[in-house]
Amino acid sequence: MTDGRVRVRLDVAYDGTDFHGWAVQQDRRTVAGVLLVGLRQLLGDEGAAGLTVAGRTDAGVHATGQVAHVDVIAPAWQTRRGDLLRRLAGVLPPDVRVTAATEVGFDFDARFSALSRRYEYRVSDAPYGVDPLRRHDTLRWRWPLELARLNQAAAGLVGEHDFAAYCRRNPNRTTVRAITELAWRRDPDGVLVATVAADAFCQSMVRSLVGGMLLAGDGTRPVEWPAQLLTRRERAGEVRVVGPHGLTLVAVGYPDPEAWAARALATRRVRTLTIEPA
Repeated sequence: MTDGRVRVRLDVAYDGTDFHGWAVQQDRRTVAGVLLVGLRQLLGDEGAAGLTVAGRTDAGVHATGQVAHVDVIAPAWQTRRGDLLRRLAGVLPPDVRVTAATEVGFDFDARFSALSRRYEYRVSDAPYGVDPLRRHDTLRWRWPLELARLNQAAAGLVGEHDFAAYCRRNPNRTTVRAITELAWRRDPDGVLVATVAADAFCQSMVRSLVGGMLLAGDGTRPVEWPAQLLTRRERAGEVRVVGPHGLTLVAVGYPDPEAWAARALATRRVRTLTIEPA
């Protein structure tokens, strides 16, 4: 407890279709804006402060495993901790849910203590398009895709590289990232799913990577082409940034509690990121 507050980790899920991303924006509906309204309704206007998220998703991007932290006035937390999830379900709109609320130490920082973020991107190459019930989280690709070609393209992108070709330019931010996992699978329903994990992502990186791999997957480009773009130091205009609706943040990884502070300090020293996968 610090200055009469406790830090609470929030696990959050949302359908990003009708949100203008995570971050609060004036006159626009955002996940953080809606969540803060709900928290303050239950905890009081000053009851919740410092809402911080692991990864600020862009407009239209979904989450099943988003993580945030918020500092709550201690008496309000003691009053609401037992039924906070149920009460939030009653005041939040149906496209966002807090699935867990856990008291943590102040060493925990949802953004800087994170070791990794994992996303999935769903693509249908079925001739009829996308199942109507999955139209909000699955991209339609008009040409047949070969799973083997997609995974060959993905293999060349794993590791630490300068991903400038796949990132929106920001002269004050590094585009060096370390991808620890990147692979495709075809689910029983025929949908292709890319799973990608890294320490962090720069803006538009995930959607750009998928766009590059899809061109290799349908034979438009050689399977070596997505990796060859890593030699560039500017964004590659040939790479299509695919739609946000196919992208979902599924998990954020953290070290053991005793390492939270050290991880946050190390992350801040290496870079200060705008973590906005698109």
